[in-house]
Amino acid sequence: MKIKDRLALYFTLISTLTLLCVLAAVYYSFGKVMETEFFERLTDRTMVTAKLYLKADEISSDALNKVREQYLEKLNGEVIRIYNERNRPAFIGDDQQFWTNETINLVRQQGKVRFKDGNSQVVGIFYKDNQGDFVIIASATDRSTAIRVRQLLKVMVIVFIIIFLGLLACARWIAERILAPLNVFIGQVKLIKSNNLHFRVEEGKNKDEITLLSQNFNNLMEHLEQSFILQKTFVANASHELRTPVTRMIIGTEIALSKERDKEEYEAALQSVLEDAEKLENIITALLNLAQADLEYSSSKAEDIRLDELIWQLQTEWNHKKGPNKLHVDMINLPLDDESSLIIRANPTLLQIALDNIIGNAFKFSDNQQVSCVMEMMPEGIILTISDQGVGISEDQQKEIFKPFYSSSGKAEHAGNGMGLYMAHKIITLFGGKISVSSSNAQGTTFKIAFYSF
Repeated sequence: MKIKDRLALYFTLISTLTLLCVLAAVYYSFGKVMETEFFERLTDRTMVTAKLYLKADEISSDALNKVREQYLEKLNGEVIRIYNERNRPAFIGDDQQFWTNETINLVRQQGKVRFKDGNSQVVGIFYKDNQGDFVIIASATDRSTAIRVRQLLKVMVIVFIIIFLGLLACARWIAERILAPLNVFIGQVKLIKSNNLHFRVEEGKNKDEITLLSQNFNNLMEHLEQSFILQKTFVANASHELRTPVTRMIIGTEIALSKERDKEEYEAALQSVLEDAEKLENIITALLNLAQADLEYSSSKAEDIRLDELIWQLQTEWNHKKGPNKLHVDMINLPLDDESSLIIRANPTLLQIALDNIIGNAFKFSDNQQVSCVMEMMPEGIILTISDQGVGISEDQQKEIFKPFYSSSGKAEHAGNGMGLYMAHKIITLFGGKISVSSSNAQGTTFKIAFYSF
């Protein structure tokens, strides 16, 4: 069953159950009110009877006639009896005792009683008069109330059916309106194929569960797109990048083994094979690091990181590798009383990999000259700049350096696997940062990393 049908069904069931409870309460209350009203009428009959038969000697004939005309409208199945102190009928003839002595004595004890006897309602009162103490009991059948109650029941059944059908129609209409964005979402999801993973569904502006679903789905599509891009890139480029050093190793080995050679030539051939093997190892390591980066990010191990502390840690590690003060760090406009502005939300392992890749490139392309790292607090967030004194990058190459397997230098000592900056760009972007590069030939390169607070 579809969600909209379930919503319509649940809404209709709850509404109809509520309606049933209301109608049942009205039906029960109406019956009780009519029953109470009829008891009151019977009570009036007993009081009128007392005045007619016990007070007739004390009022004028005109007044007696007026009372009779006003009150003596005979009720359905009406029976009225007046009993004296010996529980015998008085004033009204009664060939057989209509009510038992137990009932008459109960009226004497309680003064006034009301009860139902089958379909009849009975009222009894104890009446003291100068002629003696009397018990007056009256009973009648309230057929008019029964007819009204049956009519009310018929009306309620008709009203219930009409309201039930109306509720069902309204519930389906409401469910369709509420779930309309979900239908749009489903329709857009069906459009997504392997060749258009860049497509994103509409997130809407209602800030409801469907909007959250759309946002999470778009985040998932972002990860899938990155994975497919990585897969396509690997298929298109990795085979070539891996085949080149392997081919060179095979050719170099075959040439070395083609004839007898002296020791120096064998050493040169082995050195060439070693260099190609190291390059092959670097490529494989980079691919494994990239896969590990995707795994780390997908596990959502993000936490609060003080960026200044991470920079000091990187300075210690790189100065230990390259020498004292090789990585120079400056902190500008650091807050003295609000350390929370120094905190960003990221995965510490991945963020360190990204910064290490950028710093490592800076040392490599500047032939291990000093690298500068400046962290500056700005109103819009944290700005991190990493600058080297290397050969620089041309404007055309700057557009390509963040692509996988791209190498911007033809020098052997600067050769790399083309994955470092791609990984850095991907990691920083995934954690909400932005990275850009500015450079000119022979004037060094500067990478700017921004983590905005809004």
